[in-house]
Amino acid sequence: MTAIKHALQRDIFTPNDERLLSIVNVCKAGKKKKNCFLCATVTTERPVQVKVVKVKKSDKGDFYKRQIAWALRDLAVVDAKDAIKENPEFDLHFEKIYKWVASSTAEKNAFISCIWKLNQRYLRKKIDFVNVSSQLLEELPKVTEESVPSGENQSVTGGDEEAVDEYQELNAREEQDIEIMMEGCEYAISNAEAFAERLSRELQVLDGANIQSIMASEKQVNILMKLLDEALKEVDQIELKLSSYEEMLQSVKEQMDQISESNHLIHLSNTNNVKLLSEIEFLVNHMDLAKGHIKALQEGDLASSRGIEACTNAADALLQCMNVALRPGHDMLLAVRQQQQRFSDLREHFARRLASHLNNVFVQQFTQALLQLYNRSYFLSVPGHDQSSTLAQHSVELTLPNHHPFHRDLLRYAKLMEWLKNTDYGKYEGLTKNYMDYLSRLYEREIKDFFEVAKIKMTGTTKESKKFGLHGSSGKLTGSTSSLNKLSVQSSGNRRSQSSSLLDMGNMSASDLDVADRTKFDKIFEQVLSELEPLCLAEQDFISKFFKLQQHQSMPGTMTEADDLDGGTLSRPHNSGTPLPVSSEKDMIRQMMTKIFRCIEPELNNLIALGDKIDSFNSLYMLVKMSHHVWTAQNVDPASFLSTTLGNVLVTIKRNFDKCISNQIRQMEEVKISKKSKVGILPFVAEFEEFAGLAESIFKNAERRGDLDKAYTKLIRGVFVNVEKVANESQKTPRDVVMMENFHHIFATLSRLKISCLEAEKKEAKQKYTDHLQSYVIYSLGQPLEKLNHFFEGVEARVAQGIREEEVSYQLAFNKQELRKVIKEYPGKEVKKGLDNLYKKVDKHLCEEENLLQVVWHSMQDEFIRQYKHFEGLIARCYPGSGVTMEFTIQDILDYCSSIAQSH
Repeated sequence: MTAIKHALQRDIFTPNDERLLSIVNVCKAGKKKKNCFLCATVTTERPVQVKVVKVKKSDKGDFYKRQIAWALRDLAVVDAKDAIKENPEFDLHFEKIYKWVASSTAEKNAFISCIWKLNQRYLRKKIDFVNVSSQLLEELPKVTEESVPSGENQSVTGGDEEAVDEYQELNAREEQDIEIMMEGCEYAISNAEAFAERLSRELQVLDGANIQSIMASEKQVNILMKLLDEALKEVDQIELKLSSYEEMLQSVKEQMDQISESNHLIHLSNTNNVKLLSEIEFLVNHMDLAKGHIKALQEGDLASSRGIEACTNAADALLQCMNVALRPGHDMLLAVRQQQQRFSDLREHFARRLASHLNNVFVQQFTQALLQLYNRSYFLSVPGHDQSSTLAQHSVELTLPNHHPFHRDLLRYAKLMEWLKNTDYGKYEGLTKNYMDYLSRLYEREIKDFFEVAKIKMTGTTKESKKFGLHGSSGKLTGSTSSLNKLSVQSSGNRRSQSSSLLDMGNMSASDLDVADRTKFDKIFEQVLSELEPLCLAEQDFISKFFKLQQHQSMPGTMTEADDLDGGTLSRPHNSGTPLPVSSEKDMIRQMMTKIFRCIEPELNNLIALGDKIDSFNSLYMLVKMSHHVWTAQNVDPASFLSTTLGNVLVTIKRNFDKCISNQIRQMEEVKISKKSKVGILPFVAEFEEFAGLAESIFKNAERRGDLDKAYTKLIRGVFVNVEKVANESQKTPRDVVMMENFHHIFATLSRLKISCLEAEKKEAKQKYTDHLQSYVIYSLGQPLEKLNHFFEGVEARVAQGIREEEVSYQLAFNKQELRKVIKEYPGKEVKKGLDNLYKKVDKHLCEEENLLQVVWHSMQDEFIRQYKHFEGLIARCYPGSGVTMEFTIQDILDYCSSIAQSH
């Protein structure tokens, strides 16, 4: 083990400036016996660092290598397993627990003892030694001289370390004194015994001198003692004088304490008086209402502007007095309670007076508005009265009464309404309900009469309106469908004013409808919306200002369904006098607007139904106009009453629009074509052109363009399917002609209108037109040189069988003589006659309105020339040098076709 220590110190620790103190040969517990060494080391440089190093022999076995090192300060527990019995196992608890088995119990004990000594010497944090014998910790590890490597000048045993602890170095002065002493004696170094004897003699001489000096100073000590006795007597006298002074000061102190206590009481009394005065001033300043304010609250004129201003200031002052934050204990004062009761009585009295006055104002304005309504020239009387004098006045402007003067008069009371809302919510709620009751009846009459005038302007004269069964303010159509079909606008004479659908085959087509009639309806509908929108916005703005409700800050998606207001008060989950939160106030605005304008949505729906019955095209105008107004209203306030109402009506218009498109498609499927006449351009194809042209003019830059694009897709699909269906069912006109003409018309329409969403359908229509044109040309032209065509079919058959082209002329049935016979049967006159008959046949098939005759004839000419060139090519290849040619040329064909076309 000594050799191993020496080798480890030399090879591993000396290069790292470390000194090996203890070593133990160990292996890991429970594993294969792979031996290694645990070494306890310290650094030679300060500050000293103590480590536990694991050293392992290399695989080749010729040298040792340092594997891992732990700082001793990281060691928490040393577990020796058994403090009584000898056991080579022990555990070291660093960050994790390492279990070791020593080669012998003695090595284990020596290593643990060294760890304990190093812990005591160098570490403040003490390691916990478990299952270690107390005797082992008290003993120092016994290390023989062999344990010290040769060449080392420092001991590793415990005894040497204690000796080092007891040794104290000489300081500089002591070293200097020794050097001076040794310089005075020549033999101090050569003869140490003589030098020591000399020093001993000198020490005895010094001791004798010290004793004599002490004995000589005895007389001085006695004198000093006498002086001390006299000083003590003086001290006693001074203490007596101080005692007398202290008694005198004690009497003065008592007198001063009495004066101080008296001053404290005076100061406390003054402080209490100041505080009391402050409280009285606070109550007087904050709970005293001026006589002028009291008089204004009791007798103030609520009809004049000056009186309203005085009452407003008095009400604010009263509210400030009532809402003053009293300090603790104020409410126990009788005067305060009396003043609070007086304020409460004033508030209740003024609240009743204000509510009564505002109710009278509501009634007065309602009555005045009704009188103005009856005096208007366009007002329609209630059922049972003579309507002749009012219905005849439908040329008057279509406008709604302006309520701005009423709003202006009532807004003077806005601050008083806010005061009432904050002080007496019950009366405020009652005024709100009364206002809604009066206004809902007034607006219902105004709006219904307004819509009656709009319907009369849409339908025409009074007599014509009676055919619809217009009466009173119902706004409903009670006339029959037949009377609706006979309806005509006054300014358009006997022109048609209504088209139920694009495909109403029993009536006139929509193209006969006067554009001025549709423009008139569009203007009337736009005017209706333009009148309703500012009316609703003005009323909503007035409600928010007069009743002090929040109407802005509303966000999309926050709107809730309004409660039922018919026969009940506004729902309010708050106690009287408690202001509503912002969300509840926004709901309250919507509830009030819903009750006040509850007739708008039904009237708009009735007007929409009328417009749809007059002309189904009106749904296009209404969809665009209503979409624009909905978009405008949502930009202002997405959750407002106007936005919600117009949005609901827009849903109805969209349904009518979709229903119109569905009816058109259904009527396309029901169309019947006469078997005795040629088909030509189908009615629904022509009417799709009219519909698309009108729709493009209406939906230009519209917000709901997507709805029209969807309708286009449905309609064009229906047109394509039903054109093919009619073509298949056609008996008089060939199928290719029906397909060619109608798809040519569709392609021309889409090309002219440039509808972006129908680009694919435009290409499809062109392809169908081209395909069926080619098919019709080939089918109609057929084989104008039939025998010659059969002859050359036989030639091509022989070539296909493997006979060379130049050898076909040797076939008996296809020699030169047979070819000449066939060619002589088709002189130029016969060819021209056949082409003339073909032209007449094509002319019978095609319709004049699409004007495709020349296009088809030109295509047939090209096809005939192609056949001619094919025959000439076969003659040149199969009968070379025969000199056989056709009896007419390509130029003759061109001349024949041109003369035929010009003659017809």
